[in-house]
Amino acid sequence: MIEAFSIWSHALAAALFGAIAISQLQRGARDWRDFTMLLALAGTSVFALSVAISGPATMAAHLTEHLRNLGWIAFMYMVWRHGTQNKPQTVALVYGAITLILVLLAMLDIAPTGAAENVSLMTQALLRMIMCIGALVLVHNLYTAAEEEARDALRLPMIGFTILWVYDLNLATMAYLTRDWPEELLAARGLALIMAAPLFAIAIHRAAHWRVKLSRTVTLQTVSLAAIGLYLMVMVGIVQALDYLGGERARLAQVSFVFASLLAGLILMPSSTFRAWLRVKIAKHLFKHRYDYRLEWQRFTDTLGQPGEDFSPLDVRVIRALADILESPGGLLIAESSAGMLVQAQWNWDNVSIGSPCVPAALVTRLTNSGRIIEFDSIRAHGPDPDHGEDALIPQWLLTDTRAWVAVPLVHFDRLIGIVILSHPPFVRTLDWEDFDLLRVAARQVASYLAEARGQEALADVKQFDEFNRRFAFIMHDIKNMASQLALVVRNAERHADNPEFRADMIATLKSSTERMNGLLARLSQHNKGRREEPRAIGLRALAERIATQRRALHPVVVMGENDVSVLADPSRLEQALGHLVQNAMEISPASEPVALFVRVDANNGMLDVIDKGAGMSPAFIHGQLFKPFVSTKENGFGVGAFEARTIIAEMGGRLDVTSREGHGTTFSIVLPLAKVVAADKSNHSSHDQDLAA
Repeated sequence: MIEAFSIWSHALAAALFGAIAISQLQRGARDWRDFTMLLALAGTSVFALSVAISGPATMAAHLTEHLRNLGWIAFMYMVWRHGTQNKPQTVALVYGAITLILVLLAMLDIAPTGAAENVSLMTQALLRMIMCIGALVLVHNLYTAAEEEARDALRLPMIGFTILWVYDLNLATMAYLTRDWPEELLAARGLALIMAAPLFAIAIHRAAHWRVKLSRTVTLQTVSLAAIGLYLMVMVGIVQALDYLGGERARLAQVSFVFASLLAGLILMPSSTFRAWLRVKIAKHLFKHRYDYRLEWQRFTDTLGQPGEDFSPLDVRVIRALADILESPGGLLIAESSAGMLVQAQWNWDNVSIGSPCVPAALVTRLTNSGRIIEFDSIRAHGPDPDHGEDALIPQWLLTDTRAWVAVPLVHFDRLIGIVILSHPPFVRTLDWEDFDLLRVAARQVASYLAEARGQEALADVKQFDEFNRRFAFIMHDIKNMASQLALVVRNAERHADNPEFRADMIATLKSSTERMNGLLARLSQHNKGRREEPRAIGLRALAERIATQRRALHPVVVMGENDVSVLADPSRLEQALGHLVQNAMEISPASEPVALFVRVDANNGMLDVIDKGAGMSPAFIHGQLFKPFVSTKENGFGVGAFEARTIIAEMGGRLDVTSREGHGTTFSIVLPLAKVVAADKSNHSSHDQDLAA
């Protein structure tokens, strides 16, 4: 009966793991994690098949079992190795030690035992116990080291590993205590394999080729080692007691205990409530302080400062940073806005709309002054505390929502930035002084982060208004120039209206003013912000002639210099900059002195000089005041013409030079790269890239 059960259960397990291995093979092995998973699945199938064919206590069964274990250890090592850049030597040594134990076990299986058969069995059982303990410690270490979002991919295979190695640990312990391999447990091992197979099958289809990211604190966890040691002590005591009582039912009781302990472990260990309860008890009875403050602060600052793979906004990271301290699974951020204190963000908290509901102003004032952390369960159970006025001001919706556990005020420089509401953890406990102290420190840090973020947002808004005001100042300057030009046209028309040449110049000026006003209207639109023409070759002489023609009805303008000088620039913006400089020159020049536009070449640059015979400027004014916005020596001047001209020319890769002598006039020189030089540089770069490619 036992033999038949062993054969059929192991045969079924072999078929299941073989099918899973084929599925993994079809998915493809992209790296060593996938490859070792495939080997481990195939090794498990071969092991189960070997037991079904040759029996559970044969050399073939033992050797294939070691191959299976080696495959799973290699898989876990690859996940650990690729999951983090921080690789503690302690963890690596455990992987190496387990591998060495598996090699020793294989050597003992191959070597003849002879008369020392009993000693060999004891040695093998002891080594198997050590191997299983080390493997279970690594399972616990790998799972706890994984980041929260990565644990879903690891949970099922980790449970599968636990089934396999907890069963093998019980089997080896029983063999060590009874000095014989228990036939019942050997036969039932196929059932354990069948239980584990679906877990690996589901995990393979869920995992994205085992790309699991581990946290930065990947250290060997000794609590799991202590728990396994305690379990072994209890098991040894119970098994020895059952063996001492003897009788026909002793072996049945021992096997029943093994299965009961395995079932209890599988039920309790995945339970978040049990694990939370265990952490609380361990922290309370084994450690002086509940928290490892260095690790807590590292985790806290990492959560706040890094958006993470899901690119969470700061408001959500604020909730998570405080929730992680108390192991709370969710929370709300209530923050100030123009409409009062409203819900601004939620994390794992459904059925609450962003932007509602509101927290009364009286509660805001109270929390600003006290900074008290509020526990809602106490208010629900005993009513508002008369010694704490905040309790009576808690909104009813928070008391009605039983998820709400703790309210943490975020106070920054005597101003309440917000309130974080945390939900109940899996295991609810009463907060103590250590919790409150850590939460207060963390809340101050969170408040400073939020205040800085809100300040940055306000600064960005101010910068947008500043940009709009700057553009509007330039536009007002252009409007003022056009108004001055049109006023001069009107005055001159009274004297020269009968002159055909004047009428032609007047029409050109009016046409230019119309075009410029249309351009100003376009610049006022936010939709046209930043729109630029592509730089192209512009003839400086033609541009100078066009500007001179537009301005001659207002003031004499002459054009001199070379004819064939082309620069690379944005046509409309270069004309705008030159127009500012010519207008300024006209306004400060005597009526009898023309403004001169001189075109020339200097090395690889084209230059256009705007020369006036005005009063000139001192060196101190040129270096300290000339290009400062809103500073002008002219009556009713805006002081932005020279500043805007220099800004435009600099954006096109050029520069604006100034030379001036008081009493002799001023020369503004526009310097831009020659178009043919830029074209030659591009051609040389293209040829060089082609040579490198060849």
